[in-house]
Amino acid sequence: MAVHSATDDLYNAADDLIGRNLKAGRGDKAAFIDISGPTTYAQLDARVNQFANVLAAHNVRIEERVLMCLLDTIDWPTCFLGAIRAGAVPIPVNTRLTAEDYKFMLDDSRARVLVVSEVLLDAFLPHLADHPFLDTVIVSGADGKGYALLKDELNGKSTDYETAPTRASDMCFWLYTSGTTGKPKGAVHLQTHLIDTANLYAIPVLGIHEKDTCFSAAKLFFAYGLGNGLTFPMSVGATSVLLAGPPDAKSVARILREEKPTIFYGVPTLYGMLLASGELPKKGEHAVRLATSAGEALPADLLRRFKEATGVDILDGLGSTEMLHIFLSNTLDNIIPGSSGKPVPGYDLRLVDDDGTILAGAGEMGMLEVSGPTSAILYWNQRDKSRETFQGMWTRTGDKYVRDENGVYTHAGRSDDMLKVGGIYVSPVEVESAIVRHEKVLEVAVVGHADKDGLIKPKAFIVLRDGIRPDDALSDEIKAFVKAELASYKYPRWIEFLDELPKTATGKIQRFKLRDAT
Repeated sequence: MAVHSATDDLYNAADDLIGRNLKAGRGDKAAFIDISGPTTYAQLDARVNQFANVLAAHNVRIEERVLMCLLDTIDWPTCFLGAIRAGAVPIPVNTRLTAEDYKFMLDDSRARVLVVSEVLLDAFLPHLADHPFLDTVIVSGADGKGYALLKDELNGKSTDYETAPTRASDMCFWLYTSGTTGKPKGAVHLQTHLIDTANLYAIPVLGIHEKDTCFSAAKLFFAYGLGNGLTFPMSVGATSVLLAGPPDAKSVARILREEKPTIFYGVPTLYGMLLASGELPKKGEHAVRLATSAGEALPADLLRRFKEATGVDILDGLGSTEMLHIFLSNTLDNIIPGSSGKPVPGYDLRLVDDDGTILAGAGEMGMLEVSGPTSAILYWNQRDKSRETFQGMWTRTGDKYVRDENGVYTHAGRSDDMLKVGGIYVSPVEVESAIVRHEKVLEVAVVGHADKDGLIKPKAFIVLRDGIRPDDALSDEIKAFVKAELASYKYPRWIEFLDELPKTATGKIQRFKLRDAT
């Protein structure tokens, strides 16, 4: 597929994603299905134009920012694409953050407009008067608590709009990193980045086509979910199912049964939850032809069990907010359990050691760096972190990987999660993969913990399956199990049983919280 170069040619991402479907005669086809029902591509085009006219009515100019804190309903693509069509810069943010997080993001971005779901408004009310650049608040819902309602703002606005004269190399949208460590960082993406992820990954790797129906458990504010639930289906005229509420096992299973998506996008934690819940549709009870996983390494055992239960393969891959979507992936004709696969064509990958030396040999562990057309150009207002991450053509991922003689990459943990035990690097992911194979274990996270001599050893935080009671005997049993699976120095010296692991809204385990608790 052709890849857009970030040139000075006129190009607008919203105009492309919507226009290609109208030109193909798909105006009457459902683009999105949410709790209120389907919205066709023609209806979406009208709503997007109306929101662009809303921004014009509030004197929002090109490149001014629009912060979006919205549940996954039709209002999400309406506002996101409407802002882009108007030349403004939408900033979708995590819907499960604190008031302090939102205060930081509004200040950091200097957003002129906030669009927020009614049920999320309370986290903004205490500080809305404190932002000198924010002059418009619009609420998606029935009660704006004194602020304008989105439905009223859209009502009566023209369904025509002349797309802003944006260029391919213009700033298009931001995505704040999930904030697992430190302050959130606003990754700035360009107009061409959305369609390039579809052309490089979704179309050639997933084989997505206009007859597909997509469902992403990962929310639209997340880079992974944005591609899954908006860019990819719109790139080919497929349909996307949106879930406003949390992606718990029961809700996800209901959508798989009732809406019959053909492509399902999940994360390892969710696959484990589905398998443990008893809710997962079995073979013949769903229409899924392909599933994907990202966010964290997918244990080989989860891959096997999901395939046995559903008949569906999971393609595990690696992406990032900085690269917008997956650049390293397994493929249907080459699934290597426990690995992230091979580079997606169009991206170059390399491993470097702590001194920056490129590692060319098989079996060497190094920091993964990636070069490709979808890399963010910087972190807003964070010059030092930008220079650390975006180094010329290369973007540092923060992930440690090993590449084998066949060019297959296997995840070895985050650089800041790696443990050095007795002078030897130990991958927490490897230890976790061993522990989770124990029949009584549902979820696990491994972090470093100092012993009485101040030396780092692995510590495991474990969530047990329903009905299993924790005790010292079980702890010893799991330690012995790991010793039998891995080199003896890798076993967890301590085990702590928890009811649940701390996670971000996108399902990533927040290991830094576990490290802080040790």
